Amino acid sequence: MIPFDFEYYRPHSIQEAVEKFHALRAEGRQPIYFSGGTEIITFGRIGHLVTDAVLDIKSIPECNALGWSGDQLVLGAALTLNRVTESGVFPLLGEVLRHTADHTTRNKITLGGNLCAAIPYREAVLPFLLGDSYAVVAGWQGNRVVPMHDLQVEPGELLVQVWTERQATRWQSVTIKKTKQEEVDYPLVRLALVHDGQGVRAAFSGVCEAPFRSWEMEAVLNQSGVSLEARISEAIRHLPGPVVNDYLGSADYRVFVLHNTLREALMKLEGGQYR
Repeated sequence: MIPFDFEYYRPHSIQEAVEKFHALRAEGRQPIYFSGGTEIITFGRIGHLVTDAVLDIKSIPECNALGWSGDQLVLGAALTLNRVTESGVFPLLGEVLRHTADHTTRNKITLGGNLCAAIPYREAVLPFLLGDSYAVVAGWQGNRVVPMHDLQVEPGELLVQVWTERQATRWQSVTIKKTKQEEVDYPLVRLALVHDGQGVRAAFSGVCEAPFRSWEMEAVLNQSGVSLEARISEAIRHLPGPVVNDYLGSADYRVFVLHNTLREALMKLEGGQYR
């Protein structure tokens, strides 16, 4: 059980949610936005999160958007992972989400919850990084639109939607997840690759402290006239930060797994043409 009491609010508009959040803060309260609630329950039980007011965003229409606006795919933050996957609107995203948790849990976890999670893996962000997607974030000063590469949701702000160009949802793609034990465990290495018609784009989770896409690594992976093994080894030398070293695997082991997984993914992406 969660060892604290809280008040429950269910706003029906973005403005109502933001205004209520700031009104509660002005009263000295500790409000948080709520959708699937899995992280609140998990961290609340072990004392890593305490709140006295939750604002459930599932009744906000914009947070439940799922469809096309011209050539832009619009996905609301309150959509469950299973809803996004089963819609089939973004095949790579659906494949990433399908292996993020077990099926029952994916009926609760929401897209916004994964993208803003305190848990560092946030695998749902990988396809959006590759697709140069944008996030709509609501706050006291109104809405702002930010690239997913720069997404930071400040206290009191609400992630509303993510927008992705239609062409990016149809690029040839591959995603591979390597775990210590169970398929739906946290990743030792999770990568997602696409070919955008010009070259390979690559994004990673589980390797460094946070998910990332590295243009420096992509430049190396797309070099012509260089062997696959040489490009992979050189790309790994351009990782944007230290490799994670934790109970799931040592840094050296992660690098080993990353090298082999990149080889596997690149071979799949191009039908074995890499050598």
